[in-house]
Amino acid sequence: MVETLAILGATLLCALGEWLHQRRVQRVAGLAFGPSNKPRAFARLWPLLRTAAFAALAFGLVSLLQIEPKVHKTGALSESELQHLVLVLDVSPSMRLVDAGPSQQQSRMQRASDVMESFFRRVPVEQYRISVVATYNGAKPVVVDTSDLEVVRNILGDLPMHYAFPSGRTDIFAGLTEAAKIAQPWRPKSTVVALVSDGDSVPALGMPKMPPSVRRVLVVGVGDSTTGKFLDGHLSRQDRSTLRQVAARLSGVYHDGNLQHLSTETLELLTNTSGESALEKLTRREYALIAIAIGAALLALMPVLLHRAGTGWRPGVAQRASIAGGTDAREA
Repeated sequence: MVETLAILGATLLCALGEWLHQRRVQRVAGLAFGPSNKPRAFARLWPLLRTAAFAALAFGLVSLLQIEPKVHKTGALSESELQHLVLVLDVSPSMRLVDAGPSQQQSRMQRASDVMESFFRRVPVEQYRISVVATYNGAKPVVVDTSDLEVVRNILGDLPMHYAFPSGRTDIFAGLTEAAKIAQPWRPKSTVVALVSDGDSVPALGMPKMPPSVRRVLVVGVGDSTTGKFLDGHLSRQDRSTLRQVAARLSGVYHDGNLQHLSTETLELLTNTSGESALEKLTRREYALIAIAIGAALLALMPVLLHRAGTGWRPGVAQRASIAGGTDAREA
């Protein structure tokens, strides 16, 4: 409302000034513009441009006056720059089986730690706040929205977190549901949810719906997907088809992390902040600054352009013609 009043006021005042100035110019148009009594075509638009420039300045300055100043601090991130990562970590006993990695000499949990460590080293992790949800036959938040990467590394360091749950079948959806609850209040499209599991046991029903704050979902599978190991009377191995289906149902990305780290293309997809264009990311503050820059540039440059090229009329006798006329007179 205030910006609208400022724009209207500046427009009316400038339009009134241009009208008075136009009346004065008409009296001396013949002296300024020659026999045509008119300036060049672009100069006739100057009253409109100057009015628009003053309106843009009024909008920009009043907007900046109302916006809370942006303070730049070393290491500090604004709310619009802050990103979130929610790591849903399968801590079931099957994740302690040793059949993962290129040599198949790592436990599945150790392989999960290596894959996530590669992620942390290749993304601007200082822009992220990390939450970890442990899931087995239920879900428990371990840490929420921390900036301390060492805490996360300690959690991934093969802690026996399955002892915090009663024995039972793995319920990955419980971890995803808890992740959705944690991410619910955050800014839209500011969160990446990463599920790391061997997919040993996934229910057919109960897939949670991710809130608007979740931008991408990454499903990482660990463990051997062919041979596997026996646990509690059944063959446990990475169920790639089930994990891929989970990723598809969440409109996410599946990656088999048993042999390879996350690809560059996958990282770019995850870290791309909402896929917005540069114009879509502009805030009211940027629009105000752009309006001030354009308005000030027009007001500063147009007088020079009008003086240099506002009219093609050049009164007086050309210097070359004067010299030629003087030479002819002397020869006569």
